[in-house]
Amino acid sequence: QVQLVESGGGLVQAGGSLRLSCVASGRTFRSYAMGWFRQAPGREREFVTTISWNSFITYYADSVKGRFTISRDNAKSTVYLQMNSLRPEDTAVYYCASRTSHSASTTRDDYDYWGQGTQVTVSS
Repeated sequence: QVQLVESGGGLVQAGGSLRLSCVASGRTFRSYAMGWFRQAPGREREFVTTISWNSFITYYADSVKGRFTISRDNAKSTVYLQMNSLRPEDTAVYYCASRTSHSASTTRDDYDYWGQGTQVTVSS
């Protein structure tokens, strides 16, 4: 059974930074692409960023490009999301997701496993 556990969320002022972590267990982490999504109150869950199994390919939503960075450490079965220059509109629950494929994907339905989410709140 695949489990994804996120951590690192919290309250931060606009312009600040946070780093989210997601630890995976239950299958060979290094074989699969990973992604981060977020969901703000009253809105659908939206794509943030994704990374291929070997870190060669990454994609970002336009809204976070240049501010957020995804990375992974396959030896630690962990994917990270470094968030800089945070804005109030980044406030959301952030979810880690894993798909049964090597390839990065921006499509929510391509992901098979999800974490429980971690809250990020950015104050103005």
